[in-house]
Amino acid sequence: MPRRAAAHTGRRASVLAALAVTALSATGTPATAATAAHLPTTPADGRHTMNQAFVRAAGRFDVPRDLLAAVGYGETHLDGHTGQPSQANGYGVMHLASNPANRSLEKAAAITGEPLSRLRRDTAANILGGAAVLRSYADRLGLDGDERDDIDAWYPAVAQYSGTTGRAAARYADTVYAFLTHGFAATVPGGEQISVTARPVAPEKRTLSTTVGRAPITPYPSALWAPADAHNFTVGRTAKIDKVIIHVTQGSYTGSIKWFQDPTAEVSAHYVVRSSDGQVTQTVRDSDTAYHAKEANSSALGIEHEGYIDDPSWFTDTMYRASAALTSALCDKYGIPKDRAHIIGHSEAPGTDHTDPGRYWDWNRYMGFVEGDSSSGSGNSTGGSGNGSSGSSDGLGFASYTLLQSGASGAQVTAVQQLLNTQGYAAGAADGNFGAATLSAVKAYQTTRGLPAGGIVGPKTWTALLSAGSTPTLRQGDSGADVKRLQRSLTAALGTTVDAVGTFGPVTATAVRTYQTRQGLAVTGMVSSNTWAALHAGR
Repeated sequence: MPRRAAAHTGRRASVLAALAVTALSATGTPATAATAAHLPTTPADGRHTMNQAFVRAAGRFDVPRDLLAAVGYGETHLDGHTGQPSQANGYGVMHLASNPANRSLEKAAAITGEPLSRLRRDTAANILGGAAVLRSYADRLGLDGDERDDIDAWYPAVAQYSGTTGRAAARYADTVYAFLTHGFAATVPGGEQISVTARPVAPEKRTLSTTVGRAPITPYPSALWAPADAHNFTVGRTAKIDKVIIHVTQGSYTGSIKWFQDPTAEVSAHYVVRSSDGQVTQTVRDSDTAYHAKEANSSALGIEHEGYIDDPSWFTDTMYRASAALTSALCDKYGIPKDRAHIIGHSEAPGTDHTDPGRYWDWNRYMGFVEGDSSSGSGNSTGGSGNGSSGSSDGLGFASYTLLQSGASGAQVTAVQQLLNTQGYAAGAADGNFGAATLSAVKAYQTTRGLPAGGIVGPKTWTALLSAGSTPTLRQGDSGADVKRLQRSLTAALGTTVDAVGTFGPVTATAVRTYQTRQGLAVTGMVSSNTWAALHAGR
């Protein structure tokens, strides 16, 4: 839902984001140490690089460099958008905000002495400002020098950086720590690569909790509920619901939800979808009128998608699938035809002056998913069965495996509970609710397997859970339950769908070779003990 089009076109060559691709190999590298990968040579023309800016800002304010980079990645994918503001009036790589609920831009200026204009447009100054704000929150929390060297101690400060409170702040911090857990590598405007190496984390959450309620009366069971402020929508409707409108947030997932909770915003949407893992949050009841599309508000449901219209890296396979599953369910519930006359972009709504979702939104692919064609478009998929079960009658197969944590609910939570119970970890009843027993079982399982024991089920834990079992040699032409187990674990490990039909065909062979290449294994396309061992380790 951009207020204005950003000034540049998509320039990112590739982003290997956490939760959307295979996680990088875990290491124990301290986040406060500037590793060789983070110390680029100075360009011949003397320009400072973004890597240098992160190292210098981290050093000046004693903030872990990788934490600082992960916050920036979560906010903007490390793209300052040439100083153009986000929907919430946030600027630069670190999204320094200036709105009634969040004055991090002004706070950064007061601490660093940098003028507001420079903090908005200069990347190095913006990163320095972000570090200053994070350090101010750490000081407020009483973190001393030794504690500041421990990346896990920064969790409450990261939550404060979100500009929100409570569950929304905790979800924001969990996302940043997921990027630290799984690592990422991003090529930013100008061609420089910024990377964070994966490492185990166990954030100190203090009193923060992400336990959340389910959204009210929604056809999408796993949606979370974070209600918009009453000033930003109207109770009830004056027209029948007859369309779904697709938006792009021009900002982060958490920032957009917080903006809808700001009584001065005068804007909202019914749902917001996260880029990295497809998490859906409902902010306005379907039966109420959200403020998202002017003349179409009374008859439309609005779905916001995390990201920026000029940067296709935000439009992940997982986001497309999750959003399409939501749209399909809404269409079924309200009798909306599943076609482009009734599922439209914000730019196509009557009376609008907006341009989202923009030219990078893949309508053919999206509508294919809405209509139930899981292989739609070129995207990242290698074949699958949509966002629900994928060739599964036992509730374990899905086209993608989402990030799960305490408070989550739905079919994928049931699958985790079933897998844990089967493998001897008491997760309680397989009821689809991620409660205390499930959290304890997840942590115990992660500890036993040498995985980051934070209780969050991400790609590593999914891969280990789904692949557990015997290690038969499998090759193209084989079939059976072991092949299906392999296909599911590859889906989790690669972040792309390998249809779990139990037949080892060419698509599965290609996926095996891709996995073996990424893990540094012998690339044979055949699964033997070494490939199984890597899968069992959650790699």
